[in-house]
Amino acid sequence: MPTFTYSARSRDGRKVEGSLEAADRRAALAALSRMDCVPVRISETGGGAPPPKPAAKAAPKPAAPKPAAKPAPAGGGTARPRFKLTFRRSNRPHMSMREMLLFTRELSDLLASGMTLGEALHTLSRRGAADAAGTALTTELRDEIVRGSSLSEALASHPETFPTLYVSMVKAGEAAGSLGEALERLARHYERTQEAREKVVMALTYPAIVMIVGGLTMVFIMIFVIPRFASMFDELGSTLPLPTRILIGLSHSFTGVRGLVLLAVVTAGVIGARRALRSERGRSWWHRTQLKVPVVGRVVSAASYTHFAQTLGSLLANGVPVLQALSIVEMTVGNSVIAREIREARERVTDGSSISGPLAAGNVFPPLLTDMLAVGERTGDMAGALTHIARRYEGELDRSVKLFITVLEPLLIVLIAAMVGFVAISMLMAVFDLTSGLQA
Repeated sequence: MPTFTYSARSRDGRKVEGSLEAADRRAALAALSRMDCVPVRISETGGGAPPPKPAAKAAPKPAAPKPAAKPAPAGGGTARPRFKLTFRRSNRPHMSMREMLLFTRELSDLLASGMTLGEALHTLSRRGAADAAGTALTTELRDEIVRGSSLSEALASHPETFPTLYVSMVKAGEAAGSLGEALERLARHYERTQEAREKVVMALTYPAIVMIVGGLTMVFIMIFVIPRFASMFDELGSTLPLPTRILIGLSHSFTGVRGLVLLAVVTAGVIGARRALRSERGRSWWHRTQLKVPVVGRVVSAASYTHFAQTLGSLLANGVPVLQALSIVEMTVGNSVIAREIREARERVTDGSSISGPLAAGNVFPPLLTDMLAVGERTGDMAGALTHIARRYEGELDRSVKLFITVLEPLLIVLIAAMVGFVAISMLMAVFDLTSGLQA
C-alpha cells in the first residue's frame, strides 16, 4: 500500500505533518478528514521510477529563460509592474472596528460549533457582496491558511485591520491550543472597548451640535444681519451706544478683506495647533492638560484606566508574557502620560520588581488601582484582579460621563444665551436711542 506524506492544519489551527498509508490519494484525503485536519499538501512517497519522468520533462524548461530575456531591452517595462504593486497594496481590503468585531465573534462561534479553522474561514468568505471588503479580506486569510500559514501569521500581514494586541492574543491562543477561547476573549475585550468609546462619543455629541449650530448662527448674524442695521444707523447719523459700536466692529471683521484675513489667521492657527499637538512635546502637554481639567480629567482618566485593565487582563489571561503585554498596553492606552508610566514600569519589571510598585511610584495611577493590582500579585491572580479593576473604573466612567453632561449642558445654554443676548441688547439700545432722539 502506498505511503503519503502530508502537511495539514489541525482544528485549532496548528500545523501538523506526518505520513500515512492509503490505497490512493483520495483515501488519504478521507483519512485526514477523519482526523479533523485540513490538508495543505499531500504527496505519495516511494516508487523510484516516477521521479525521473518529471526530471526528464523539466529538462526542456530551462529554455524558458530565452523569452524572459526579451523584456530586458524594454527598460521601462520593469518599472511599471513595481508601480502597480505598490498601488495594490495601498488599496488592500480592510475592516472597520465594527466589522472586525463581527468577524471575531462569528469565527469564535464557528470554531466552538466544531468547524475546523479552514472551514470556518471558508464559510465567512461566502457572505457575498453585502460586505465586499470583509469578504475579500476573509478570503485572503483563508488562502494563507491553506498555503500553510498560521492564523496569527495571516493576521499579522494585515496590520491596517488587526492591531498588535489582536495578533498577540491569537498567537498565544494557538500556542496554548485554545484558539476559540482566545477569539472569545478578544470579542469580549473589543465589545467593552467599543462601549467605552461610544459612551464618550455620545457624551460629546450633544455639546458639539449645540456649539456648531450656535457658532453658525452667530456667523450668519454677523455677516448678513448686522451690516444691514449698520447701514441704516449710518444713514440716520446718530451716535450709537458702546455695545452697538462693538457689535458693528465685530461684524466688520467678518466681512470683506478683514473677513478673509480673519479666516486665514484662524486656518493658520488650526493648522499650527494640529502640528504642535502631533509632536511628542505637544502631545504630552495636551494629554497632561486633559488629566488636570476638573470634569474632563475624570472622564479621560477613567477611560484610560478601564482600557489599561481590560487590555492587560485579557493579554495575561490568554497567556501573553507580562513584558510583551505591558508593551502592547503602552502602545494602545491612548494617553502619552499614562503610556510613559507604563513604559517605566515595564523597564522596572525587567529588573525583577512587581508591576504595582513602579505604577504607584509614578503618582499617575490612583492608589486604589495599584493596591488592587498588588493584591492580585500576592495571590497569583493578576487577570482576576485586573477584571475587578476594569469593572470598578467602568462604573467610574459612567458616573464621570453623566457628571460631564450635567455640567456642560447648562454652561452651553448660558454661553449661547449670552451671545444672543448681547446681540439683542446692542440692537435694542440703538433703536431706543434713535426713537428717543426722534421724539425729542
